[in-house]
Amino acid sequence: MLEGHIKGRSRKAEEIILAINPKKKSTLIAGAALDKKAQSVMIMDMRAVSYITDYFVICSAPSTRRVEAIAEGIEETLNAKGIRNWHIEGKREALWVLIDYGDVIAHIFYEGLRKFYDLERLWHDAPKEHFSNACESHK
Repeated sequence: MLEGHIKGRSRKAEEIILAINPKKKSTLIAGAALDKKAQSVMIMDMRAVSYITDYFVICSAPSTRRVEAIAEGIEETLNAKGIRNWHIEGKREALWVLIDYGDVIAHIFYEGLRKFYDLERLWHDAPKEHFSNACESHK
């Protein structure tokens, strides 16, 4: 599946993509979100509770404009590493942007919608890692 996704890229790009494991990718996404002032950034380890993906990265923002900026920042950061998303939804409305990287899915919420959908409660069995700034995490 991955080979088809990276087909047509240079050998160096393939090496970069293959060298970034899902945990590292989730940390890159969390850092990119924090760089754009995301709030309540959390990585959820989904491997034991779902077959959908390995990790969720969930964050929120107080405005749709900030939601857009966070989504763009994540895309730019991962694109710079040669990692392209497989699918993106909700970017135009910027209330809940979902960016699918296959083994990691980023959820960027307008803060009221995050409380409404409450993915943290829905997937309460998943181990969580909270980030308060780009340099620290709390498990």
